[in-house]
Amino acid sequence: MNLLDVTEPTGFDARLRDFLRDQSPHTTTTMVRRNQSAYSCGGQDRNVYFLESGRLKTVMFSRSGKECLLRIHTPGSIFGELCSLGGIREESAIAMRDSVVHRMSYEHFLSSITEAGIVDEFINHLTRRLAEQQQSITHLVTVDSEQRLGEILLDLARKLGRGDGRRPHIAERITHEELAGMVGTTRSRVGHFLKGFRDRGLVEVTRESHLIIDQSRLAAYLESRCV
Repeated sequence: MNLLDVTEPTGFDARLRDFLRDQSPHTTTTMVRRNQSAYSCGGQDRNVYFLESGRLKTVMFSRSGKECLLRIHTPGSIFGELCSLGGIREESAIAMRDSVVHRMSYEHFLSSITEAGIVDEFINHLTRRLAEQQQSITHLVTVDSEQRLGEILLDLARKLGRGDGRRPHIAERITHEELAGMVGTTRSRVGHFLKGFRDRGLVEVTRESHLIIDQSRLAAYLESRCV
């Protein structure tokens, strides 16, 4: 499993996405502007969210303020479902782009999935999310910044890449500052690592500052660093 999961939803994740779409009359739609939060760590928010457009990230923060990226959410993603565990939010959901989100109260969500007979599947979904979140936190401690950047680029290529499946083109511009926030390092170090990837032929940068990722070569390079 990679550091992030930003692949197209499959199986129950896709069913859950479609289920929330069908529940749109019972949701509240709102615009979350770039760098604003759909909800924040420490809040009592008890809602489940569906991302219609834009891009968000869910993050946790250390006591020193270091950011740990848990997941990147792209259109079609469900987020905030860990409110089902009760208590306060342990993570923040922050817009990376102006984003349109639909919000549903957990109480209505729970009654709806109970009526639909998919509660057990939802519990399995939560178990996977918690395991992924724990892995993300572990990576922040045990994996160096270059490795995390490479894994993030691979996952972004799988989700946002267009064209050649071996060398997908990420047409959406992602700044060094945004990548630094995802990795949990400085902008200058991201630039240094990207230069190294380019020099090795693993990544190309177009005139429009878009990224082309050689997935097989980048994956092989990252694997070689773990040996």
